[in-house]
Amino acid sequence: MKPSDISRMRLMNQSVASSEFKSPGEVANWMGALQAQDYSMSKWAIGVRLRGSTDRIIGDAINRGEILRTHVLRPTWHLVSPENIRWLLNLTAPVIKSSLTSRHIELELSEALINKCFKIFRQSLKQANHLTREELISVLARHKISVENQRAYHVFVRAELDGIICSGIVKGGKQTYALLDERVPLKKDLAKNEALKKLALIYFTSHGPATLQDFKWWSGLPAADARNAFEILKPEMASEKTASELYLFPDVHNFPVNDNRTALLLPAFDEFLISYKDRSHSLALAHFKKAVSENGIFRPVIVLDGQIIGLWKRTIKKEKVIIETELFKPCNKTTWTKIEKGAEKFALFIEKKPEIKFIYAK
Repeated sequence: MKPSDISRMRLMNQSVASSEFKSPGEVANWMGALQAQDYSMSKWAIGVRLRGSTDRIIGDAINRGEILRTHVLRPTWHLVSPENIRWLLNLTAPVIKSSLTSRHIELELSEALINKCFKIFRQSLKQANHLTREELISVLARHKISVENQRAYHVFVRAELDGIICSGIVKGGKQTYALLDERVPLKKDLAKNEALKKLALIYFTSHGPATLQDFKWWSGLPAADARNAFEILKPEMASEKTASELYLFPDVHNFPVNDNRTALLLPAFDEFLISYKDRSHSLALAHFKKAVSENGIFRPVIVLDGQIIGLWKRTIKKEKVIIETELFKPCNKTTWTKIEKGAEKFALFIEKKPEIKFIYAK
């Protein structure tokens, strides 16, 4: 299995190269969790995996609660399905909360104070009264709870990890919070080993071929739990060993042929790049710092036949979107045409006319 095979198989399994999904929720359920701190780009992460979708369609699905945005896994913002959110939180939240303990001590966020905030959130958000971050901070201030020095951020994250709040509707162009219990009915929890296996199955099915280290990075699990999940799942997956790594991927799979008819304009923080510890299969080391900044910002990338060949950015105007592409090296007219097709797909997604500009990285 060559690096190029790994990269192309990942595009297929992530449903970027092809997709049979019928709804945004199906995409979120298949992927397990899609990193989503950039909200508008995270909608495109769903859209690029769902034929005929638009930004409006994805936004409506999020408003209806068919996809939820919350802190889970490493942790950072992720899009997850209601079907997965509770067992995911039950599995990963204890690890995340443990990592935050010392910072909470520094901020004087005791468990008693955090529980008081939870009570305030429940009272403020009950009966689908979705509120923005700013509105909830005002409520905390009225109860004389300080929100300075990142205290508000940590209170919100804890409330998400403890299953008190999750994303609500978009109100006045702003994200809101809602009560998780009102958006997702309570379900029977999974035993730990069952949850570990399910998380590993989702990851290696939707993200494979991938290694144990890739899974450990993506899931944020402790090393022992990640290895346990890997070993539990391994007999049920296809595998191939390279010189130094064992890759797992779905058992029913044909190696993909080259498919470079259209370039893919993937969003910032897309799973195709961010969900692996080793990203060298799709991104050459010489271009790594162009695609990923030193402070961990993953930029929107252009992918052709499994390889990242450049970056892109968009400027949205009233009736059009200006898409500027920054290619790592000069390309021919055929490649330009493929990039133009990819740009047109994004423009259709946000329902704008595309204007495309080509430049090359210095």
